[in-house]
Amino acid sequence: MKTPNRQSFSCILIILNFLLSSLPLIQSTGGGGGAATSIAFATLGRSSYAFDIYALPTTTTTTASPVEIRLTDGNSVNYNGYFPSSSSLSVFPLLPDQPDPTTHFIYVTERNGSSQIYLDALYGTLPLKTGSRSMLESFPSKSNRLQIRLVGGDEQENGRVSMKDRPSLVGRSLIYVSTHEDPGEPRASWAAVFSTELATGLTRRLTPSGVADFSPAVSPSGIWTAVASYGEKGWDGDVQELGTDIYVFLTRDGSNRVKVIEHGGWPSWVDDSTLYFHRRCEDGWWSIFRASFNNIGEGELGSDSVVTQRVTPPGLHAFTPAASIANKSVIAVATRRPDSEFRHVELYDVDSKNFIELTRPVTPNTHHFNPFISPDSNWIGYHKCRGGGGGGESNDLLLENVRSPLPNVSLFRVDGSFPSYSPDDERIAYVKFPGLYVMNSNGSGIRVVSNRTAFSTAWDWKRKGVVYTSVGPTFASESTKVDIVSINVDDEDLSYKSLTLGGENNAFPSPSPDGKRVVFRSGRTGHKNLYIMDALNGEKDGLYQLTEGPWSDTMPNWSPNGEWIAFASDRENPGSGGFELFKIHPNGTGLQKVIQSGSGGRTNHPWFSPDGKYIVLTSDYAGVSAEPISNPHHFQPYGDIFVIKSDGSWIRRLTHNSYEDGTPTWSPKSMKPGNVEWPNGGLKCSFDDCHWLNISPNQESSTSSTRQCGSKS
Repeated sequence: MKTPNRQSFSCILIILNFLLSSLPLIQSTGGGGGAATSIAFATLGRSSYAFDIYALPTTTTTTASPVEIRLTDGNSVNYNGYFPSSSSLSVFPLLPDQPDPTTHFIYVTERNGSSQIYLDALYGTLPLKTGSRSMLESFPSKSNRLQIRLVGGDEQENGRVSMKDRPSLVGRSLIYVSTHEDPGEPRASWAAVFSTELATGLTRRLTPSGVADFSPAVSPSGIWTAVASYGEKGWDGDVQELGTDIYVFLTRDGSNRVKVIEHGGWPSWVDDSTLYFHRRCEDGWWSIFRASFNNIGEGELGSDSVVTQRVTPPGLHAFTPAASIANKSVIAVATRRPDSEFRHVELYDVDSKNFIELTRPVTPNTHHFNPFISPDSNWIGYHKCRGGGGGGESNDLLLENVRSPLPNVSLFRVDGSFPSYSPDDERIAYVKFPGLYVMNSNGSGIRVVSNRTAFSTAWDWKRKGVVYTSVGPTFASESTKVDIVSINVDDEDLSYKSLTLGGENNAFPSPSPDGKRVVFRSGRTGHKNLYIMDALNGEKDGLYQLTEGPWSDTMPNWSPNGEWIAFASDRENPGSGGFELFKIHPNGTGLQKVIQSGSGGRTNHPWFSPDGKYIVLTSDYAGVSAEPISNPHHFQPYGDIFVIKSDGSWIRRLTHNSYEDGTPTWSPKSMKPGNVEWPNGGLKCSFDDCHWLNISPNQESSTSSTRQCGSKS
């Protein structure tokens, strides 16, 4: 039982952490306009994650089923945990009379609108000590939880926004991934491994300049760190299995860096001469491999001294391995089996070659991600969606405030695609497939406007309540029946008017600021080009073709002063999948390329700022930030939100995560920062596992090498 003195100290630390995280954002210099405004965007599935860290024992009794324990506090999104050794607690300023916690763990959290790394120490209630068999009847409370923020937060990073990931503790230093340094090159990942001395805050970059590293793992001795990395070749647009290799370097300063394994990701050490990793093989299955090093102790590590062997068999996907230091015969892995639609955590005995299912008997219809093992090998940690049970915050957020690096610009994630603000800033239209919705800008008053399949939204500048949208299937060919309609959402009957005829993929309407015209894209000539029509009566009152050519011009947005139309186009390499951002005058003159994301990159969904000086867009300009298989499904896990000057002379990254951010919009006024929960609790855990894990056996992987997936290499 806690003493009053110890309880008071814990409360002080928790309150201090809260106050520090609530300090006003130290804004960096840059654009965004003078008046306060807001940007809203969508992130596929993210609003339903509600991840918490859980644990299960590795051994079970015949008389009782294993009890799953939630370790994190049910607030925000918590993931990618790590069990440090008990000796690691000496780093933290705890009172001398405070006993060792029952358990402690490090994890990533996205509370307070930004990515941070926390350490939680839990006292007196959890059965994570060796030999303890008592089980918790309720979730840990604040009174027995000590919570310390290790890195992240505005006051620690001078207002910079960044993603934090994959933490581990070595002595007095935290090793982790961060995206706070801009490599200065388009379509280059910002992910790099850093070491922060927790006592002083001194931070050192371990990844070489111009290189991106993912999924760091520190060896048991702390001497070596292994990472998945592209090395100097860089990211090439892959979104399923990354084309990474495994590199090893000295943890103290990043020196002695050597590529030891070609084709692999997510390394995990057994000891200082053995690690496991995953790769996707030529037979189509993700599998775990073991790598053994012959002379690592001599500091002369190289790929010629490494022997690799496939460990898990074909017939199921096995990935994101976690090695056991105390029991070298077992590893924890995430699996997708042909007879299950859900990702589960299992133990694999590398000697007997047997799997032991852990999570499937306990919560069979839930996805479980990225296992990690306690130092004594008695507990397996992982994260999953809490499903709204057991306290904590509501499962779904309709509007989520995200930290913004721009002065006078608040940033919001909307649980719906293609949001747009009404000219008076009072309402938001958005799409949540398959319907079109409207709500007040504070998240209240949600109502369905149309149940038809729709995408893209835009409000008329002059006629109050009129919303334009595209009705029909998305990502379709030029000849697919898609038409533009206008709907007066203030009419009781919600009648709509079809503005285009023939349905040759007419989409992405954007009205002119005088309310007289609408620009849109159409595939009526066999290619997707831009057209302008009458806003009230549509194309039956005439049609003007703005662009023409054997390419795709799409996603137009009309500037507030009426002088420019911004749009995305693949005209420089038609059909390649790469899109650059252009702008053109409404009379067809003055075509300019504003920005492109390297060679073959994507810059999409432009939207002008209220003063017309800036454009917000989504792009792969910052590459990928983590291995996509470590997350739920995202079609384009490289999408982040950026702001540029409308002449393309300046760019600023707004969002930092490993998700798919897209379809941004810019409000004429500023919304008060804060989160808004779904009034009905939302859809519990409504996200998919990676679609490409549903592959059939013997399907070739585009990034796999047959010589590297044999039993030995």
